[in-house]
Amino acid sequence: MNLLVKPNSYPWNRCYRLLKALLASPNPLISSFSSSSSSPQIDFLESTKSKVEDQSLSTVSIIDEFLQSGKKIKRCKLRKSSSAPIGPLTRRILSARDPSLSMFSILDQWSENGLEVKLSELHNVAKKLRQRCRFSHALQILEWMSDKRGSDLSAEHFAVRLDLISKVHGLEEAEKYFNGISDTSKGYQVYVVLLICYGNAKQLEKAETLMQTMRDMGIILTAYAYNVMLNLYSKMGKYEKLDLLAEEMEEKGIKHDVFTFEIRLHAYGASGDIEGMEKLLTKINTDPELELSFRAYCFAAYGYLKAGHIDNAMIILKASERLAKRNLRRYEKLLNLYAATGNKAEVYRVWDLYKQKMRYSNTGYMSMISSLVKLDDMDGAEKIWEEWNSAEMKFDIQIPNLMITAYSRKGFWEKAEEYINKIIKRGKEPDGASWNGVATGYLLGGRMLEAVETMKKAISMSKPGWSPRLHSLAAYLKYLEGEGDKEAAEELWKMINEHCHLSTDEYNRLSSLVNDEKLTSNAVGLQMEDDQMCVEPPTALEFSDKRSKVAD
Repeated sequence: MNLLVKPNSYPWNRCYRLLKALLASPNPLISSFSSSSSSPQIDFLESTKSKVEDQSLSTVSIIDEFLQSGKKIKRCKLRKSSSAPIGPLTRRILSARDPSLSMFSILDQWSENGLEVKLSELHNVAKKLRQRCRFSHALQILEWMSDKRGSDLSAEHFAVRLDLISKVHGLEEAEKYFNGISDTSKGYQVYVVLLICYGNAKQLEKAETLMQTMRDMGIILTAYAYNVMLNLYSKMGKYEKLDLLAEEMEEKGIKHDVFTFEIRLHAYGASGDIEGMEKLLTKINTDPELELSFRAYCFAAYGYLKAGHIDNAMIILKASERLAKRNLRRYEKLLNLYAATGNKAEVYRVWDLYKQKMRYSNTGYMSMISSLVKLDDMDGAEKIWEEWNSAEMKFDIQIPNLMITAYSRKGFWEKAEEYINKIIKRGKEPDGASWNGVATGYLLGGRMLEAVETMKKAISMSKPGWSPRLHSLAAYLKYLEGEGDKEAAEELWKMINEHCHLSTDEYNRLSSLVNDEKLTSNAVGLQMEDDQMCVEPPTALEFSDKRSKVAD
């Protein structure tokens, strides 16, 4: 028998564990055996264990003996592991989740103990930390590497570190670091990362200046750099500049990639330029080398919906379904977009497809409930809620909060209170968003005193970074000032300052809303209705340290 195992390819102390894992695995690599404690596989393992430990058997002879003992191995294709084994240093770093822990002390101690520190392993673990949003720890690792390695570092290292500095310390520190990198070490990647930093911070003038600097230096630009600028123009509403930049790409022979088309389609839709959007769609459809992505279909549908062209949006959505396949998130997006067309039958049809092809998930229920809420089908939303609640899935506070918010926005505060009680009945605690929803119900129902007290509870229970809608906060503050309760108004202002973490612009906006004579509870309700119909634009482009995404 020709076994696909090289002699002596496994360490001696792993042979026994390998066989034991195979036998114990629920994955049917091995044919079923008796489950009794005296089963033949257990007897075989025990008789083999001592031989393995004494290193008297090779890997092949162990497996041969296993086969001769009457056990059967089902034919299977062994897949190569997708990732390298995690080393002890990587494991130590990943387990240090406390943000206050210093990576410098861990690495210094590791090195002082005479243990090997491989730079390739540190690069990999820094990448893992970035994927887990542990940016400060990832930055500390790169700084430690820089201290030990000195100038012998790649452009990719500088690019990743620049990206992390912008996330941990802000744009100003990132610019200082960029200026301190020697010209010979910068390279294309480093410039693109700074461009992304400017794009994410919406620093249009700085981004344009840097882009021109790259042109003047003769740096060969790729679609990635152009996409950053296209996305920034789209976010800033500078739609007239997108076509000029796209023409420049064509003149230089830089092919549009999938992100280029997505950004341009979304920009056309957001600006209401249906003619421009349809020209781009025609160009894509007539070029056999080009194909629309699922997101591109969604952005085209969004453009038609915004323009009120429901029939065209339906055609686009139907065409996009072939790309949904068995992708959970795509079906959820289809639910939301079909809801935006106002076609309830299509929403239920897609929901039935979702249930046939996917495992039920909380995000799926959230998408279906929010879609039915948009269609004002509260009876249907109630049924889906009951289905989720009876399924005893992992509890997600966002699902009952959807119902609380939906009823509250209609002014049905009694129904919102019912869902607070349902949360408590499940043995859970309402969170800040739950009480914020109920406060909205009181606000729109004219029960202002209860609204203010409930909002205080919402703010005190909120998670870091969360803040209520500015229109709602302004309404509460305006009510207290109108009642002449200066002390209560000051208390609410104090809570907002301590818990809501408003930016300077948001704080000024809130102050102006409080002084706005046109602000009423009805105006707040209309603002909420407008927010329900938005479709998310392309997400901000992020730097990835995969060479294929930046340096191609």
